[in-house]
Amino acid sequence: MRAQDIETLVSVGRPTLAADATFAIFATSRPDIAANRAVGQLWRAELPAGTLTRMTRGVSDSSPQLSPDDASVAFLRADTNGKPQIHVVAANGGEPVQTSDAPLGVSSFRWSPAGDSIAFVARVADPGRYGDIEGLDASAEAPRHITGIRWHANGLGYTGDRPAHVFVVDAPNLDAEPFYEAAPAVVDAHSPAPERRVLQSMPRQLTFGPASHSAVVFSEDGSEILTIPDVAEHIRRDLRSRLIAVAVDGTGEREIVSAEARLSIQEVAIAHDGNIALLAHELANSDVDFVAPMVGLWVLEAGAPRRLTDKTLDLGEVGSHITSLDDGFLVQDRTHGRLRLVKISTTGDAEEVLGGSVEVTAHAAAAQTMVAAVQGQDSYGELIVIDGGGVRTLTSFGDAAAATGIVTPRELTVEGRDGYPVHGWVATPAGDGPFPVVLQIHGGPYASYGIHLFDETQVLVDAGYAVVYSNPRGSAGYGREHGLSIRGQMGTVDFADVIDFLDGAIAADSRLESDRVGVMGGSYGGYLTAWIIAHDHRFAAAIVERGFLDPVSFQGTSDIGTFFGDEYVGVDGAAVARQSPMAVVAQVSTPTLVVHSELDFRCPLEQATRYFSALKRNGVDAEMLIFPGEDHELTRAGQPRHRVQRFDAVLEWWARFLPVR
Repeated sequence: MRAQDIETLVSVGRPTLAADATFAIFATSRPDIAANRAVGQLWRAELPAGTLTRMTRGVSDSSPQLSPDDASVAFLRADTNGKPQIHVVAANGGEPVQTSDAPLGVSSFRWSPAGDSIAFVARVADPGRYGDIEGLDASAEAPRHITGIRWHANGLGYTGDRPAHVFVVDAPNLDAEPFYEAAPAVVDAHSPAPERRVLQSMPRQLTFGPASHSAVVFSEDGSEILTIPDVAEHIRRDLRSRLIAVAVDGTGEREIVSAEARLSIQEVAIAHDGNIALLAHELANSDVDFVAPMVGLWVLEAGAPRRLTDKTLDLGEVGSHITSLDDGFLVQDRTHGRLRLVKISTTGDAEEVLGGSVEVTAHAAAAQTMVAAVQGQDSYGELIVIDGGGVRTLTSFGDAAAATGIVTPRELTVEGRDGYPVHGWVATPAGDGPFPVVLQIHGGPYASYGIHLFDETQVLVDAGYAVVYSNPRGSAGYGREHGLSIRGQMGTVDFADVIDFLDGAIAADSRLESDRVGVMGGSYGGYLTAWIIAHDHRFAAAIVERGFLDPVSFQGTSDIGTFFGDEYVGVDGAAVARQSPMAVVAQVSTPTLVVHSELDFRCPLEQATRYFSALKRNGVDAEMLIFPGEDHELTRAGQPRHRVQRFDAVLEWWARFLPVR
């Protein structure tokens, strides 16, 4: 796979399944270099045959949800200003009808149980901001008055002056004639005003004030909308969630789960028996206790949350969600580089539904049938159906990527210096070698490498490099103690694990050159890369990307700075310095490329510029690459042209300092 082949990486979104399981609808997405954006449409799969039909032809249609009667599909499509709006189309096809016109776009939505309305979340700008006044440039807006401690977010920017609120809108009549009105601007006195299509009904705002809301779920009878307000963390250091119910008729709200329950809630669903189910973790030791959370499934009984799953399951992968069944729930469990689909009974018993060499990224179920979006070693996304006929893959989106030349990594477990097993993978080019080696380190740190097709690895292998990557202590998917082990000890056992795995991988394959090795990583991987090159000087070169490099300045600049550093490296000055790459930057002599994004608010740009400046001051052969307009998600969701340009820069750096023979 070469850099431009990222266009073949088709991902499959969360599917929606008809009540009688006769068809499913899902969205795909892929990077498009010419369009310089992600593009995708909705697909319909007839079941059980699996016949596929492309339903829509939008540029980036996503997030489909079938109406309760399965007659319509609501989904998100960008309007003329590029903002995602709710559109509704007949389930058997037709022209979509726009149903929202939120100036800053819609982030999430949900049908009412009766199918007569749709609730959604959209940000509402303070007067005079974000284009509210025509001709008022952002630089001329009034100053922002910030009183809380969390005021911005990666991928968004300032948040306090555009809180996310809950709205409800009537579902459109798909058979009605479109209604037009004259636009306010008139070209000249003799020309009629151009017409514009308007919504059939106007949305009603149900929440107000400074709190931003996430998740909208209708109560069983449709009279209330469940939502999670987040005002606490904006005011003080507090990750505890509240769950409230907002009356659809606008008469008020009530609290369902209070902050005193000490839960950080990720997902809300209504069970088939009418009870409320949650994906959440308990903040046991402090209001910001988030390290290695082991997210579980909870149910509310008599108004009190009860954990249904034990802490051997980890349901906290990004995008994890709940599918309600007649006799339980479907969830995703993160384990050893895999994401398996697990059924949880109403008594808490767990049964694997789909496992093995897949990562289940989304799911739906109805009428004894399940559908799941999965990733595998040879595909970035497919749709699988599980029914009386067994497990079948309905799509072949991975064929395009496979045609570019995909290498299947070899799974390996290495015994570390203290006897601890380190799990990971080695990907090598075809042939007898010898191959120079690139050590890759993942972000997080409570995240993990998995078995899915990974462009970062495949591009390097195509260029002739062997790639070694593992899940050291601190990673997710190996139990709570594994994840907790680096709390207050960053740069210790995690450092040992990645080096031990590297040595073990090289020792196990004579084709890997032990004296020609490079190291690279992003986010926490950038942290550990910077830490490694200050303590181990074997590496020909390094690439430090979007790194957590200075815990001291991170506190006041990162969107998660209020808690991340304190929880991982502590607050004692000596302890922080003992774990800080900036504190040992003078020990670095390895040629280093520093890569960062201009709008990265997770690991802000100053982390890179200060680190780079220190390298240059110390005479290290260092260069820096800054991507305009990008944030922390550049390598995963950045502009496709920037992603290709980044790959070009990475390969040029390795060709210069670690050339393939």
